[in-house]
Amino acid sequence: MLDTFFVKVLKQPLHLIALVVDKCGVKANWITVIGFVIGMLALPALYFGNASLALVFVLINRAMDGLDGAVARITAPSDFGGYLDITLDFIFYSAVVFGFALMNPDANALAASFLIFSFMGTGSSFLAFAIMAEKRRIERLDYGKKSLYFLGGLTEGAETIAFLVLICLYPLHFSIFAYIFGLMCWVTTATRLYAGYRTLK
Repeated sequence: MLDTFFVKVLKQPLHLIALVVDKCGVKANWITVIGFVIGMLALPALYFGNASLALVFVLINRAMDGLDGAVARITAPSDFGGYLDITLDFIFYSAVVFGFALMNPDANALAASFLIFSFMGTGSSFLAFAIMAEKRRIERLDYGKKSLYFLGGLTEGAETIAFLVLICLYPLHFSIFAYIFGLMCWVTTATRLYAGYRTLK
């Protein structure tokens, strides 16, 4: 829902940083993989009950996720780069939620399971439409130059980042936040299915 706004706000700062990174010879896919590895450190941090440290790893991961695309756009964007980016993003999001289940299985496991279940709806509606959009040569420029066309919704990247930050700041309330965000994900899935029907029928 808020991605279009943040893409416009962050485009220029990320571009300037990307120019410096590119001059150092750092490739976009390197940033993607390194950011993913750093982000996955949130999993052991949460297992050991350190949500503050997990938040640091989450923020670094998200910053590098924005930077890899900026570097790719000034060098040579590739289909593999887009594929790698979205695949690792989905794994990372689920890993953080799983980390909260590990932190406190009795209190968090059911809510974490529901949220990961909800991610299946947003993820499948996102990727399935991208396949059909590519087949039909549908393009949309609201998000700038992207590897995949995707439908928007109530829970996009910005909202997901806000949710991850929130649960790291208030880990004792994880279940409440997870159920609320999970329901928002299902609203997103429903609206995407409807939009897909209207577009592809």
